[in-house]
Amino acid sequence: MALTPVEIRHLKPPRATFRGYRAGPTDKLLEEIAASFEDVWRERADLADKVEQLETDLVRFRELESLLRTTLVSAESASAQLRDQARREAELILSEAHAEAREIQRRALAENERLAQESRKLRAQLIDALSALDEPEAAAAAEKEAEPTAPTEEDADMVEERSWYGFPTGTALPDADAA
Repeated sequence: MALTPVEIRHLKPPRATFRGYRAGPTDKLLEEIAASFEDVWRERADLADKVEQLETDLVRFRELESLLRTTLVSAESASAQLRDQARREAELILSEAHAEAREIQRRALAENERLAQESRKLRAQLIDALSALDEPEAAAAAEKEAEPTAPTEEDADMVEERSWYGFPTGTALPDADAA
């Protein structure tokens, strides 16, 4: 049976008539016990309040930790998605640029071939026109011009070597970030 400090203060043990306890020291001892028990009782109540506060804080911190974990996982996921999307966009841009470059190269080659055919046709027409005028010397000179000649070393040195992008080799390519 647990007693409160107030109950201890009002506790009066039964007195024996013969060979009983001494009332003064016993009452003083009971007062000291009641005061000590009261201090322990208060300390216990304070500790219970503190435990309750700490448990409340612990619940709050656990919720905060859970929220931070969720936020971190979400941020990592979003970062990975953005990185993947940027990589896919870069690959798409690069493949489109390569396709466009191939198309430009194909058109340039086709235009070059068309111009070469047109040039040959014009030369043939010129030779025919000169032949029609019966100028044998002019026709022979025109035929010499029409014959393709092999490029000499001097001509080869004059031809500018170009990179895949159409810029002379050995020159700095334009900076893509400058635009």
